[in-house]
Amino acid sequence: MNLLSTTPAVLVLEDGRTLTGRAYGAVGETIGEAVFVTGMTGYQETLTDPSYHRQVVIQTAPHIGNTGVNDADDESLRYWVAGYVVRDAARISSNWRATEDLEARLERLGIVGISGVDTRALTLHLRERGAMRVGIFSGAAAERPESELLAAVTAAPRMTGAELAGEVSREDEHVVEAVGEKRFTVVAYDLGIKSETPAQLASRGIEVHVVPASTPYERIAEIGVDGVFFSNGPGDPATADHQVDVLRRLLAARTPVFGICFGNQLLGRALGFDTYKLKFGHRGMNQPVLDRSTGRVEITAQNHGFAVDAPLEGAVTAPADPEFGRVEVSHVCLNDDVVEGLRCLDVPAFSVQFHPESAAGPHDSRGLFDRFVDLMTESRAAAL
Repeated sequence: MNLLSTTPAVLVLEDGRTLTGRAYGAVGETIGEAVFVTGMTGYQETLTDPSYHRQVVIQTAPHIGNTGVNDADDESLRYWVAGYVVRDAARISSNWRATEDLEARLERLGIVGISGVDTRALTLHLRERGAMRVGIFSGAAAERPESELLAAVTAAPRMTGAELAGEVSREDEHVVEAVGEKRFTVVAYDLGIKSETPAQLASRGIEVHVVPASTPYERIAEIGVDGVFFSNGPGDPATADHQVDVLRRLLAARTPVFGICFGNQLLGRALGFDTYKLKFGHRGMNQPVLDRSTGRVEITAQNHGFAVDAPLEGAVTAPADPEFGRVEVSHVCLNDDVVEGLRCLDVPAFSVQFHPESAAGPHDSRGLFDRFVDLMTESRAAAL
């Protein structure tokens, strides 16, 4: 690894804006959706979050790589980002837990990045113009004509209409055993699940069966569950018809359901609400959300580019089926009034748009896992 890389690199946005810098990580070329992340820490968790599949991550924090990377903090089995953009890359890492420098790992895993660019100016540009495709080109690729690079960027597929959950989901089932006495059995749909999520469930006495995104409803009945969890994940929720169908069957059966992030959008669709693409999305660990049930403001970790279009005020009958009963918006983003959660009032289901497992991020919302436990407890009591 060259700690002072002088290999030229260029970043090209689909609107033609171009920034130059130095290669960071692997040398070559990559194209994806440009997204900015406002977290000051947690870059390793960000890089291994499957929700960033096919996205080029721009870090607004100026210094990246200071603490290196280790073998314990990965949130999945691989690094998912399509590319990586930083301003000041650390030349050395300094942390007792570090097992490798960040740049060395990016290079080893073939992740193309760029350093030495003004990431905050780039972020302001995306906030004004909206999310767009971007390419990073370094080494010989950066020497091609700018018009040719722009043409490559604009030829790449957009995130709208992308079905990606199946690309990041594991192909096999696996079980995370309950910690201590087993209290419940839960199926967790892996739509891009992070490892901390089943760990949070397991710590509450839940045996977690993590299943592929394509798992049919009938398999849930075979396992015999007390509840079903739908995880975070990448892509356009409008493409997830299979999971929406499963959710509707769960709602009809009055099976307790908890969804986060992508899972929130799928519950919204199952209830009959539309989803839409945000101008530039919410990504980072400092997003303020109002929990309307408690009146408490929580600082949350988020990573989503789509949202649910549901009425912000009052309870409404689920548009998809009156048998699902009433539903209300339970959480709202205080920055822009985006729907951050749904709560069903007549069936045992709720969801939030953020990441309560907080890996990395604040722990304000971890009590939502306890709320899921309460929901399953109430459902079991009602069945007796």
